[in-house]
Amino acid sequence: MDRLDSEIIGALREDARISYRDLGVRVGLSANATAERVRRMLRDGVIRGFTTLVDPTADSRAGLVVFIDITLRLDTTNEEFERVVLKLPGITEVVHVTGAHDYLVRARAAGPAELDALLRTLKREAGVAQSSTRIALRAATTAPAG
Repeated sequence: MDRLDSEIIGALREDARISYRDLGVRVGLSANATAERVRRMLRDGVIRGFTTLVDPTADSRAGLVVFIDITLRLDTTNEEFERVVLKLPGITEVVHVTGAHDYLVRARAAGPAELDALLRTLKREAGVAQSSTRIALRAATTAPAG
């Protein structure tokens, strides 16, 4: 990656929908040269893709968005936990973390009853010893860290 690639990535982080023409103007290249650089970075895995980020609390019909800190039982392996939890409905992200807990799980639930069922399933089937759940009230930003 050179300086132009870094500038292109910076501009795409700000606005992934920017046209190649406008992106080229920002970095001092033609639209075709800019498009080729983006395609090369995609091909080489420098850019892994483009996504749409939606505030999880924006749709009141979505129910609850929760973050669950997970501590596994001593007899549960990470592989066993991940195999089970990734199949559960409502799970949107599973992150193995450092610190006091083993995992941070992001999930959606229609309401308290569905959340309760999810937590019971995690303990019964996924080898969870302890969990601590936080409910998202709103998201202050939807921009990825970069």
